Amino acid sequence: MTLDLKLDDPHPAHRADDMAQGVLGREQDRPDGWVKVTGTAPYAAEPQPAGMLHGMLVRAPGLGRVRLTNAEAVRAMAGVQLVLQDARLIRNAAQGTANEAPIQGVEEAEYIGQPIALVVAETFEQARHAAQAVQVDCAGADHPVRPRDTTPETPEDKQFARGDLDQAMREAAFRVEATYTTPSMISAAMEPHAALAEWDGAVLTLRGALQMLRFNRNELADSVGLPAAQVRVLAPYVGGGFGSKLGISPDCVAAALAAMELGRPVRVVQHRRQVFEVNTRRSETRQRIRLAADAQGRLIGLGHEALVSNLRGEAFAEPVLQASHFAYGAENRALRMQIARINRPAAGSVRAPGEAVGVTAFEVAMDELACAAGLDPVELRRRNIPSRDPERDVPFSSHRLAAVLDDGARRFGWSDRPPAPRQRQDGEWWIGSGMAAAFRVNAVMEAEAAITLTTEGAQVRSDMTDIGTGSYAIFQQIAAEVLGLPLGQVEVLLGDTDLPPGSGSGGSVGAASTGTAVWLAAMEIRRQIANRLECEEATLTLKDGAVVQGNTRRALAEILQGDRLEGHGHLTPGAAAKKVRQATFGAHFAEVAVSDVTGEVRVRRMLGSFAAGRILNLRTARSQCHGGMTWGIGMALTEALEHDPRDGQVVNRDFAAYHVPTNADVPPLEVHFIKERDDWAGPLQAKGIGELGICGAGAAILNAVHHACGVRLRDFPATPDRVLAGLG
Repeated sequence: MTLDLKLDDPHPAHRADDMAQGVLGREQDRPDGWVKVTGTAPYAAEPQPAGMLHGMLVRAPGLGRVRLTNAEAVRAMAGVQLVLQDARLIRNAAQGTANEAPIQGVEEAEYIGQPIALVVAETFEQARHAAQAVQVDCAGADHPVRPRDTTPETPEDKQFARGDLDQAMREAAFRVEATYTTPSMISAAMEPHAALAEWDGAVLTLRGALQMLRFNRNELADSVGLPAAQVRVLAPYVGGGFGSKLGISPDCVAAALAAMELGRPVRVVQHRRQVFEVNTRRSETRQRIRLAADAQGRLIGLGHEALVSNLRGEAFAEPVLQASHFAYGAENRALRMQIARINRPAAGSVRAPGEAVGVTAFEVAMDELACAAGLDPVELRRRNIPSRDPERDVPFSSHRLAAVLDDGARRFGWSDRPPAPRQRQDGEWWIGSGMAAAFRVNAVMEAEAAITLTTEGAQVRSDMTDIGTGSYAIFQQIAAEVLGLPLGQVEVLLGDTDLPPGSGSGGSVGAASTGTAVWLAAMEIRRQIANRLECEEATLTLKDGAVVQGNTRRALAEILQGDRLEGHGHLTPGAAAKKVRQATFGAHFAEVAVSDVTGEVRVRRMLGSFAAGRILNLRTARSQCHGGMTWGIGMALTEALEHDPRDGQVVNRDFAAYHVPTNADVPPLEVHFIKERDDWAGPLQAKGIGELGICGAGAAILNAVHHACGVRLRDFPATPDRVLAGLG
């Protein structure tokens, strides 16, 4: 039986608070942790079926029309089974949504490093050697690089204006007008993109490093020309994604086509430089921010303009303005987005697309306004919290910004901070602290899950992925809580398109979407138990494998009598998204030390306070915030994907040159959660947490740099040379 739910209205019952098992919301270990730390979890590239061949992508060394000039000679090399040139190959990873199919056809290189062919051989070494031997002719006199339109596109649906911002700026008691730039960035997940394809003549099976299987199966089927029913995708374990694995990637399509042609399993693994060059990056941004405030520090005008980039034909545009539409109130508003088409690897979703860079720049501007108005930065934000969505004029489903600001300030010791910059020095080090608010849109996606209950326990099934976020853990907790079972009696199966289609891991929707589907499936089983007892479901108490109804306690096994109960949950988004504004909120606080000699910045401590609905597992939620705050350190101080300005080639294409924060860069991170029960978030009342932690984290550090040494940086990251130049 299926329990369907469409999110149209609030759910004030708070049934999750009524359950008796007591495992939901607690800090629980990951059930998948043991197989991961022992190295027995099968990631995409690790199975080795009999007869497996190895593939290596061939990539374009230049732009324009491409031609392999020695393909026949390469085919004759030792061990080589295939040099695949096929119009069905894709030029870059897809976005992993229902509306954006991967772009096929690689006869023309749109960026340096674009995959254009695949070499398949008996061994990895033979495939790599042969791929390196392929000679590629790019462009030439007969095939010049297509000129690009230098005028950026201005999509109509990404603009908003109301009132007269220019007049508000003229009349403001305090104002800020500044331009901020953020560089291109890369996801850099621990597991490289990889695919292992097998074709038995009827079904194409692909093991891939992928995040959104319900979409990935359709993308792969469409690319190779098969019905979706003949494609199975497996991704039970994924070593991080951060957006780069949302859509099917070139290695997946290439491996599938080669396996179908050769009739043998084919594995294609991107090496680290390919990971940096082939897969979607975060767009660089240029953001012009205008803030106008009255004498009390209340905003009367707000402007946010952003220029981003992408390849020709790509629909995605980094949604820089996403939080600026609702974060603060201001009657006069102007938000504008433009997209430049350039020859660089495709831009796509990277952890917290939009807010990660948009909130970072905006919260630095808010700090500048606080300095101009002589207001405490926390108080400035409190004064500008809107009572309703300032553009759509609908209520917030819940709004806990004031609560997280107060909680974070109290725990951090914000009141001890001297108001003026350059007040504390320890030898060569200037010491300062800064803060920023965090905003992230909240949404759900359609999701399904199934549960089978027997006398042995429960089995939860969905094609939902776990990319390190804790899906195995929280789904186990949800089912155990609703069915009254010890955690050890709940098995969770994920990452297989033969299972019910979940939401996938992306956009911080997984826990709330597929988690709610698991909840619904478990509630359907509770309904069936109640029917057997001829009572109302709400009168049941399920705990430790027993059912209590009235004054009667019976073992669950006695009620089942050897039967299997099947529950299926199906969640769909509804009108709630139009009736209210849903969001998650946070507040970041950071203390830094800045060297007066070298310009080096060291983060000494960070604290975050967050409101993200019901926290399902304290450990996994805290871990997600730790990860986001670490990303914030990288964004503020170290990370920048550098491109050659002449041709767009990625220059720093490995971890030796692309600097992510390491253990020495990350201080103890303190994370706290504010209790929140958002009735509009569904019966589980869970909201997204995975990306909230990065939003504004970098701004808190950059604001702390200014407070420490007086240097205000608007071109990120704050590398020592830039800080030193500001110190003079």
